Amino acid sequence: MSLDDRKRVVCQHIDLVWNKGRLALGEQLHSSDFLYKSSFVGHPLDSAAFSRMVQDIRHAMPDLQVVVEECIAEGYKVMTWSTLIGTIQKPALGYPPSDRVLSISAMAYWKLTPGNEIQEICTLFDMESFRAQLGMQNRPLAETAQL
Repeated sequence: MSLDDRKRVVCQHIDLVWNKGRLALGEQLHSSDFLYKSSFVGHPLDSAAFSRMVQDIRHAMPDLQVVVEECIAEGYKVMTWSTLIGTIQKPALGYPPSDRVLSISAMAYWKLTPGNEIQEICTLFDMESFRAQLGMQNRPLAETAQL
């Protein structure tokens, strides 16, 4: 399959899972050894745990939309830059509800198998911007590292 096919698989996964909540269809795109790693979650998640996390986030942010800003592929690797937009209407992952529309940038590394199954997603969220938008105090890395 071509690089464009791999990019389509990744964008389809984002749309099905994050935008539409079609978690079972998203899981069909995962390999049997799928892993999700993120700055948002402290430990790797398998396919079922990833779906539960997305379900929890979508429950708290029912208006969530993920916009893929850029998608680049090389070999079996795909990189995405996305913007998540929505309102936290119910507490989620330790964050309080807010009436503010949040915009969160995310960079993700995707590893696909030769059969174009998604084997790994590693996502880095701009958590400091997220916390600032919620009116929470930021924790600059340099300051916390010196403590």
